[in-house]
Amino acid sequence: MMKMLRRVKTISVVLISAGMILISLNTAAQTDTVSSAISSGLKESPHSLYTSFGYGTNMIYLGSTISQNQSYGYGSLIYGFKDALYASLSGIHLDRIDPFMAFSIASVSYNHTFNSWFDISAGIYRYQFSKPLTDTFFNSFFYGDLTLGFDWKILYTKISAGSIFSGGSQGYIQMRNSRFFQAPSFSNKKFSFSFDPYINVLFGSLTRIETSTDTIITVSSPFLQNISGGAAGKGFGIGRAQGNAAAAGAGAGSASSTGSSTTTSSQTSAAVIYNSGFGIMEIDFGLPVSLNTNRLTVEAEASYVLPVYDDPVYREMKGFVFTLSIFFKIF
Repeated sequence: MMKMLRRVKTISVVLISAGMILISLNTAAQTDTVSSAISSGLKESPHSLYTSFGYGTNMIYLGSTISQNQSYGYGSLIYGFKDALYASLSGIHLDRIDPFMAFSIASVSYNHTFNSWFDISAGIYRYQFSKPLTDTFFNSFFYGDLTLGFDWKILYTKISAGSIFSGGSQGYIQMRNSRFFQAPSFSNKKFSFSFDPYINVLFGSLTRIETSTDTIITVSSPFLQNISGGAAGKGFGIGRAQGNAAAAGAGAGSASSTGSSTTTSSQTSAAVIYNSGFGIMEIDFGLPVSLNTNRLTVEAEASYVLPVYDDPVYREMKGFVFTLSIFFKIF
């Protein structure tokens, strides 16, 4: 049963690094026990197959809401080889958005535990949005990451460095500290509860927009093509920055920025100055609670998202997010 739990914790980020991005990538360093099948000497197959279904109130990804502040549901199929190499395919439905499957996620990841205190993992993910949504809201993109895990006995620390590749690149760093708890088994040791409270800090590209009337620190949304109140921007935040500048500095209008340099544009009523840099984007707190059996894991997670930047367009991202996931081992 514990081996099943360890696998589920590993594949949960393989499955959806968007909505479930704050779930622990690998708790094997914190849970050293093995399943009853291993302890009894039975040889397990190196192949495994899982299916998963879930629901979330908001899919917040890399500092922005990928579900446009709407609830979502998903279904996934995950293949594993030797508890190290995983491949998955997921379909996501967004509430009140057509078509029914708004986008899909394909992923391949590898993880390896060196010893009781150190592990690594790496993954590549493809977010493919339906054609009607790429014309109005979303850009399809690739995302890759590399993660180092350190078990300090009291805390488990993950440091992840990742980048989006979609007509350019944009880097992110996440640092997550968690503490895994396993409650005693019950009902003849067929069921158990586990808890994995965490604090996650996300670092990424921020843009400081200064006008004669206000100063805003905003974040680019690489998967959004345009936003309400902003100009169309297929790059990495140019249209977003223009829209925010217009909202903050009355009459500022549109101005351009390369994203790596400072540009000043004098308009009739205001000047707009852009400064791009790397800093803290948000802090997240969460408590995943799992009910575990040999083949089935049901996990509920309540988290709170606290953005550090000041963004007049996406203030709704701040607050509580709830997700519910069901993992079933087929073989």
